[in-house]
Amino acid sequence: MEKNSNIPGKTTAIVAYLTIVGALIALSMNAEPQHKFARFHTRQAFGLHLIFIAFALLNAQWGNVYGFYGLYIFYIVLWFYGFIGALANKEQSIPVLGPYFQNWFTFIN
Repeated sequence: MEKNSNIPGKTTAIVAYLTIVGALIALSMNAEPQHKFARFHTRQAFGLHLIFIAFALLNAQWGNVYGFYGLYIFYIVLWFYGFIGALANKEQSIPVLGPYFQNWFTFIN
């Protein structure tokens, strides 16, 4: 038995996790044929990338090297969690922040 690997919007969902530019490309990819799966993962990835950039800017002002280590570990763990979910055809929210991303980024259709 083979799982259905052709979920509509899976490619868009995977592209969304490839940096903030990938999330913006995923926004345009999901513009015309709107897919629920792609919308979910685009919101998750967009929020994750924005949180990373915001905290990186704050930490750059603060200048703490150990803060960067913590930030990168936090980002990489949550990124893998979301990316593996997209690869496995699951709509699993990123822990703690995922439900907020779904509410905050309703402009992503």
